[in-house]
Amino acid sequence: MSSSDEPEEPRRKFLATSARLGMAGGLLAGYGAFGAVAGRFLYPAHDRETVRLFVAVVHEMAAGASMTFLGPAGERIAIARRAEAGTAEDFVALSSICPHLGCQVHWEGDHDRFFCPCHNGVFDPEGRALEGPPAKAGQSLSRYRLFVDGGLLYIEVPV
Repeated sequence: MSSSDEPEEPRRKFLATSARLGMAGGLLAGYGAFGAVAGRFLYPAHDRETVRLFVAVVHEMAAGASMTFLGPAGERIAIARRAEAGTAEDFVALSSICPHLGCQVHWEGDHDRFFCPCHNGVFDPEGRALEGPPAKAGQSLSRYRLFVDGGLLYIEVPV
């Protein structure tokens, strides 16, 4: 070896070590960021806050009637009245968005069901799919809690 080749060896060692450390740091940062994002979605910090909003006067909505309620986050909710007892159990509030393709479902009081016209999806009054693609996929409509207080109907929605 000549004297001009001697400085090359420490430089190569330094570059190889730097490259290894850089790759290891990049991998750690990438996996760490992935873990943080995955953890945030898999284990949320807290339940979503909810608020109760006025929907209707109970005696003004007849059995078999329905209405669409627009939540504070823009979600469309189908509210239907199934009985005349004057309690929250008379009503059902379900997402009016079909889980199959996002079409608008509506209440058919004469058939006691929610219906999606896009692919003939049928949901029972509790929101469980009975027919069509949503039934084959085991999908159902999201349900919202309802309350009756002083003859007024309220819904609990996330904010």
